[in-house]
Amino acid sequence: MSDFILWVYAFALGAVIGSFLNVCIYRWPAELSVIRPRSRCSSCANPLAWYDNIPMLSWILLRGRCRKCGTIISLQYPIIELAVALLWMAAAIRFGLSVDALASALFLTIVLGIAVTDAREMVIPDQFSLGGTAFGLALAAAPGGISFTASLIGAAGSYAGLWAVKFLAEKALKKPALGTGDIHMMAMIGAFLGLSGALLTVMLGSILGLIVGVPVMMRQKKLERLGTYLPLGTFLAMGGAIAHAWGPQIIGWYLRRVLGAS
Repeated sequence: MSDFILWVYAFALGAVIGSFLNVCIYRWPAELSVIRPRSRCSSCANPLAWYDNIPMLSWILLRGRCRKCGTIISLQYPIIELAVALLWMAAAIRFGLSVDALASALFLTIVLGIAVTDAREMVIPDQFSLGGTAFGLALAAAPGGISFTASLIGAAGSYAGLWAVKFLAEKALKKPALGTGDIHMMAMIGAFLGLSGALLTVMLGSILGLIVGVPVMMRQKKLERLGTYLPLGTFLAMGGAIAHAWGPQIIGWYLRRVLGAS
């Protein structure tokens, strides 16, 4: 199979998975099944025919409206489908036809789902985090990429470490700190990226939350509505994506320039 054909297949498969990810994003936070009922208009509940459910293309042909009632279909649907399609193609370009490519594509798909659900609903479904942990461990057992031992240590270490942070913070602040969804999410990231990747994710996610999340939410006056909570999972997801793409380079730069290691 030529590289170009592989990339086309990866793009098409990613678009289909992106369509399913949209279903997960809308249904899992509401604790609904992603199997039944079949996809339907959120306004008139009309079940979608297969030709109205083709990733990206159907939204364009329908001009972003339901065929039956004319209600506007959220732009999120084609955006998520396109984003996942590009992520899967990028994984194929970077790793070729390999287990590493599958692990990369699945990881980025999961963190995208977490980023959107946490931003929308302030919740991280366990289907993403705990299910993703199982995927990460299973893929680590296959040849190539992170070893199973490193994956297991990453998942267990991240999980235990974040629980310790939660315990100590609640003792010090005398109020709830760090949701269990974030802890489960970090176990998933540790399973895919190892302990060093998880630690880098926490650092990057915290920085992004401070320099991006807080100013944006204050400007939109959402802090009063949401209390003092930020959708931390969204920023951890961004940090995880960066750590996945450039983790070794960032860690190497930090060791050389900041700590002076040779």
